[in-house]
Amino acid sequence: MRRRLLGLKICGYHKTVTLEETLKTLKAAGTAQTRKTYLRHGYPEDTYGVSFADMKKFAKQIDTDHALAQKLWATGNGDACVLATMIADADETTAKELDVWVKAVRASVMAQMLSRFVADTEFAQDKAEEWTGSKEEFVAETGYHVLGQLALHDEELPDEYFEEHLRTIEKAIHGAKNYARSGMNQAVIAIGVRNPDLTKKALAAAARIGKVDVDHGDTACKTPDAAAYIQKTLAHAARPKK
Repeated sequence: MRRRLLGLKICGYHKTVTLEETLKTLKAAGTAQTRKTYLRHGYPEDTYGVSFADMKKFAKQIDTDHALAQKLWATGNGDACVLATMIADADETTAKELDVWVKAVRASVMAQMLSRFVADTEFAQDKAEEWTGSKEEFVAETGYHVLGQLALHDEELPDEYFEEHLRTIEKAIHGAKNYARSGMNQAVIAIGVRNPDLTKKALAAAARIGKVDVDHGDTACKTPDAAAYIQKTLAHAARPKK
């Protein structure tokens, strides 16, 4: 487990930050403009509007504190939930707890943040399988983001695993719920940059899928064209490093 950093340290003694202290810090860092932006992206009304730059700073200070993460998530506050995903301990969580957390997701950003944490746990593949089959919009979206994280970071999974998911996505994407389609599209992109063989298969699947329509509400967000994004990402990775 990583060391906890936030708190009072005197003569080797370390005082862990409390929930109340953390919420007070988050509230002080929030701004009305950022909160307004977050609400347009689906955050709960109980949100302070803390920038991701500040959130990363707070997470670095706290490091890992699963007990605090649990309390933060339980508040339902948008900023608190995002911070929870950044300080939770992948070794301490349980499959049951992850199922509870994902049920509370109501915004695409939260789905993406939770997926990054889930991908670090021993339950990542199981949750990808379970959640991608869910009829609940944000559960399914989170599941497909977990799948994307596996494609990007789990080197042990065989190509056949991702090929099967590509076939499922191709058949189901246009009939899926709004943000589930977004997660599926992102998964195609992640699979497409995994290796050359999967690049060909993902590009072929993207061509057959065609345009993916996602309503992002009153935001400037746009749904990326999977094929174009795969090619752009690979081209960027191939550039000589300066």
